[in-house]
Amino acid sequence: MLGFYFTPILIVILGLVNESWQLILCFVLSGFGMAGIGMGVMHDAIHGTYSKNRKINKLLSYSLNMVGANATVWKIQHNVLHHSYTNIDEGDDDLNVPLFLRFSPHAKKNCFHAYQHWYTWFFYCLSTLSWVTSKDFIRLDRYYKMGLLKGKHIYLNTLFKMVAWKMVYYTFILLLPILFSPFGAGEILLAFLLLHFVTGLCISLVFQTAHIMPEVSFPIMNKDGEVKGERIIHQLLTTCNYSEKNRVFSWLIGGLNYQVEHHLFPDVCHVHYHKIAPIVRETAAEYQLPYYSKVSFWDALKSHFKMLRWLGNS
Repeated sequence: MLGFYFTPILIVILGLVNESWQLILCFVLSGFGMAGIGMGVMHDAIHGTYSKNRKINKLLSYSLNMVGANATVWKIQHNVLHHSYTNIDEGDDDLNVPLFLRFSPHAKKNCFHAYQHWYTWFFYCLSTLSWVTSKDFIRLDRYYKMGLLKGKHIYLNTLFKMVAWKMVYYTFILLLPILFSPFGAGEILLAFLLLHFVTGLCISLVFQTAHIMPEVSFPIMNKDGEVKGERIIHQLLTTCNYSEKNRVFSWLIGGLNYQVEHHLFPDVCHVHYHKIAPIVRETAAEYQLPYYSKVSFWDALKSHFKMLRWLGNS
């Protein structure tokens, strides 16, 4: 995936392509590589499951920084808030979306939401573009004010590193192609946007079809910020698998089609999920607990569409 991301852009920088369609192809392929890094490399690394060696995990967590995002912010947003408060409005930061989207039945509804099942897909395409430009800075500020970033000068140190990494990213993905390739700045910028359309759509569809589904629950916190029930049961109630038998697809998306197993065992590498899944399914049945799963990714997408429509009109 790292090679899939870097190689096409290096081909452009080295001037090995001179046709516009070749430029677009290189950036689109790099977009798939970028999505692969997000799902299959940094995700395990930041969970500490890519390797038993902490130094290797830390090193590979920087792969997220190399594609324009920030590992420190993601760890809080994903490991802490999403995994601790899955599908809980005002707790799970994955549900913290712009006012024209509604991902929880407990979120405030407005007139735009009635059509969100049609336009949400476009905003999925913009998700990583927003992520690498503004969202990291917004979340860093919010998490610091929430007390989730602790330590002397931690805010300024993290901000400085974030800016430095983003400068490296934009230098590689935009500046060097503009300076050394035969293409104009406008063509490079268009290719850059298409890269993020591909990446954003891939990542959003894979993650959102695991939790924004008709079957799953959306628990509510009490006034003390607590949720009743067991953590394991909570994860079973709020998470859905899909396309479990497709090993190639599972490899491409870093095992994230086994979201149930990932949420139950976030400290286990995704390569083991397909072996764990039958045990989890049998145990859930034994204790009469739900185990949500769609046969194919297409089935999951259709259910996600229905859920977006229901959330916008309920």
